[in-house]
Amino acid sequence: MNPTAPQSPASIDGAALLDEVEAFHRRFNVFPREAAYVAVALWDAHAHLIDVLDGTARIAFLSPEPGSGKSRALEIVETLTPRAAITVNASANALFRLVEAPEGTPTLLFDEIDTVFGPKAGGDELVRGFLNSGYRRGGRALRCVSDGNNQNAAWFSSFCAVAMAGLGSLPDTILTRSVIIRMRKRAPNETCEPYRRRIHEQEGHALRDRLAHWTATVRQQIADAWPDMPDGVSDRPADVWEPLLAVADAAGGDWPARARSACLELIRAAQENDDASLGVRLLTDLRDVVFCGVDAVPTAVILERLMGIDDGPWDDVDGKPLTTRGLSRLLAAYVNGANKPIKARNLRTGGGILKAIHAEDLQDAWTRYCPPPGSATSATPLRPRSDTLPV
Repeated sequence: MNPTAPQSPASIDGAALLDEVEAFHRRFNVFPREAAYVAVALWDAHAHLIDVLDGTARIAFLSPEPGSGKSRALEIVETLTPRAAITVNASANALFRLVEAPEGTPTLLFDEIDTVFGPKAGGDELVRGFLNSGYRRGGRALRCVSDGNNQNAAWFSSFCAVAMAGLGSLPDTILTRSVIIRMRKRAPNETCEPYRRRIHEQEGHALRDRLAHWTATVRQQIADAWPDMPDGVSDRPADVWEPLLAVADAAGGDWPARARSACLELIRAAQENDDASLGVRLLTDLRDVVFCGVDAVPTAVILERLMGIDDGPWDDVDGKPLTTRGLSRLLAAYVNGANKPIKARNLRTGGGILKAIHAEDLQDAWTRYCPPPGSATSATPLRPRSDTLPV
């Protein structure tokens, strides 16, 4: 049987279908962790059930630098969700009218969300209000509508499934309503299939249609569902994950267990990152100026060496020299080879134990984000420095 051929609703195995959706994402996306594939497949399915859900999870594909696969992830989601409408920098009024369109509730895909909320954008409070209110059924706003010479007040709904992609981070009020996927550039050993819209869009649409058939058979089950939350998940995170867990429970197989494991992992992993380009400059300076073959460097020495770089940004970060706390915050946006945030660890010396950054923790980030050593964009030390570490 052709796996993408339409089937009657009663014949569709929900767990097997979600496996196919996950596999479709894996062909074209390299996500930072396994839990992300689970969450995205469940999110695609939940978008088909928006009219029977009390809440919807936003999903945000964010990264510190361009070229990390965010827009590609959004493209694949577009092929798998109903009435997908992809937009960039739309106004709040346009978004409200889109949700109220007679064609039905759209799945809103918001690319380049940093043009709305990035550090240079200033933030659009009306769009933020739309995104904040529309994650629960009944979210709406009052707008004036022109009828000839008359202006009448009318309510507009904001309730719809929303996926976002962008650089940096988002306002806290949006992040807390979102499943956050922190994308990163592929390492040389990470590959995926090139996406060709003319070919692969049809495959995605076939999967989308089968998702629509299957979700039609579980609508009442989803509407009545009260999924059990993993221990410690409550309040806003529970609101976010409830529809996704309901879908997993309806699918059966290993999806209920995988969904709850992904829920816990992604909630723990959620963290902000607002210093994208500065972070890459820091990684590059650490590799080319600070470490230079040394296995570990105390944080105090790191700061001293960074300050010694001519024309470097480190003596004026947000109006003051980079501090130990600022260094920790920038590095925590990246992960080591074990997929843990980079942070200082103990270094035993003859003079005692110092807090230091270890080169082995930086290797993965250096490979993914830094330009090749010696390239035009690679940092070069311009002031003499001592190679002696405190002992």
